[in-house]
Amino acid sequence: MPENTPLSDHKNIPLYNTETWLYEDFEIGRKDRSISRTISEGEAMMFNGLVLDMHPYVGDQQFAETEGLFGKRLVAGAMVFSLGLGLMANNNVNTFSYGYDKLRFIKPVFIGDTIYTVRTHLNKTPKYNEMGLITVSYEVYKQPGELVLYCEHLQTVKYRNPENFNNK
Repeated sequence: MPENTPLSDHKNIPLYNTETWLYEDFEIGRKDRSISRTISEGEAMMFNGLVLDMHPYVGDQQFAETEGLFGKRLVAGAMVFSLGLGLMANNNVNTFSYGYDKLRFIKPVFIGDTIYTVRTHLNKTPKYNEMGLITVSYEVYKQPGELVLYCEHLQTVKYRNPENFNNK
């Protein structure tokens, strides 16, 4: 049985599933792809309930099949956005969300579809005394490679050497 360990000792253990890159490490043009995940009916309805979205296209099977344009229920766009970005969440302790631009829902996503995300590093600009601004794009695809969502995420990122950017 392990013994109790002071919290100060635990702080020396590297954090799991966390990145620590800084502004200077950001590589323009880099692409990363996430794992895939299938969206189930249960989680789609739970999301709809949490955000109070019961539009007939996402919450009414009868309507979707008989009156809807697609013949089946959609996954709420806000859920596709959340899941798509969550697939690429890197838990970087040096970055802070600044906002999103160019969010577009390009194609419908249905219950049972499998999605994945491609993140591309677009640009970086010095912004503040302690942090620069980076922009990445997120392209969410449903299998087998159909683009369903696009957005750009702006983030502030700490500088490794702030003195190199203080005159910007």
